Amino acid sequence: MHWGMVVDLKLCIGCNTCVVLCKMRNGTPPGIFWNKVLEEEVGTFPAARRVFWPVRCMQCEDPACVEACPTGASYQRDDGLVLIDGEKCVGCRACILACPYEARYLYEDGNGYFGKYLTPFEERVYKKHIKGTVQKCDFCVSRLEEGLKPSCVEGCLTGALIFGDLDDPESEVSRALAEPRIRLRLREELGTRPSIYYLP
Repeated sequence: MHWGMVVDLKLCIGCNTCVVLCKMRNGTPPGIFWNKVLEEEVGTFPAARRVFWPVRCMQCEDPACVEACPTGASYQRDDGLVLIDGEKCVGCRACILACPYEARYLYEDGNGYFGKYLTPFEERVYKKHIKGTVQKCDFCVSRLEEGLKPSCVEGCLTGALIFGDLDDPESEVSRALAEPRIRLRLREELGTRPSIYYLP
């Protein structure tokens, strides 16, 4: 079992639904985006167009963040997921510096979107975040344990996000990778072997 994702860039319309669902599901504080959509303009007039790149933690097979973590707070499971144990994290930011994808954030002040006043929703969801520790996308691991897909995948309006077991040749994600299309992994030259593939 090895969890992974395929992003079909031809289907992504940059609606940011995945970003909003991630914020809602994980209750991430202001300025912290476990999932974001970058935009790129390609081509020249009159054939110029925009390409949208949904990015998050790449769940690398050889994660630089795990190697850099001095306390063992960042670790990798047998199913490929790279997770953070908030109880062990000391907020040293070594993993943030090591991550080549800028996918990790330090939760510092405990404030909400209205400063120190927290809405009822924020009061409830911020309890799972520990001040002074690093956080990032975990592929909605609690949903995976219930047999569900990550929130961003389930809510993707166009089906651009495909998720599943990369080790299972019959899985949806493996079938997508078997298509005769170019496959990209971001910053693959660094040797981190991301578990997220892009189909341009």
